[in-house]
Amino acid sequence: MKAPDILQALETLIQTFEALGIDYHIGGSIASSAYGIARATLDVDLVANLKANHVHDLVEHLANVYYLDEERICDAVARQSSFNLIHLETMLKVDVFVLKSRPYDQTAFSRARLEKLGEGESNRLHRLASPEDVILSKLDWYRQGGCISERQWNDVLGVLKVQQSSLDFEYMQHWAGSLGLPDLLNQAMKDAGIR
Repeated sequence: MKAPDILQALETLIQTFEALGIDYHIGGSIASSAYGIARATLDVDLVANLKANHVHDLVEHLANVYYLDEERICDAVARQSSFNLIHLETMLKVDVFVLKSRPYDQTAFSRARLEKLGEGESNRLHRLASPEDVILSKLDWYRQGGCISERQWNDVLGVLKVQQSSLDFEYMQHWAGSLGLPDLLNQAMKDAGIR
């Protein structure tokens, strides 16, 4: 998927989030590509502080641009899980993860930062997960997937290598301990040539 397609697929969704007062940030491979080594992706991951009272208006605003299921969105909000949307023009899948209430998720959400996703002066700023939280979330996905996904691991190494001088290692070590990821974080740092 090309960057212009990704930005096109995100634009209506992000404008709708902003119009409805729904805070969000972009994570996953889009964020790891922005901070690390770019790679092709077929979907976008967003975390959104979506509440039940947002769902009807969200669906109403997006129904002509995305394939979506209001019932699944309601269920995801109730369970603090995820749902997906398909952008009809590009067929890009957008996975929306409803913000969880656990302390790490709340902290990571508050650390999102404004960054450019594309090249050129006219590109708007988008809210991206911090590089530290991209690393931690990708390590968590890597572990949940049985520690076999080379894509997740390489995304982590790319962010570590490119952002090495600006990363808050104390923050990462703290939350890696809480998330049960200290061994994976230490191995990733070693593989990235940091230790």
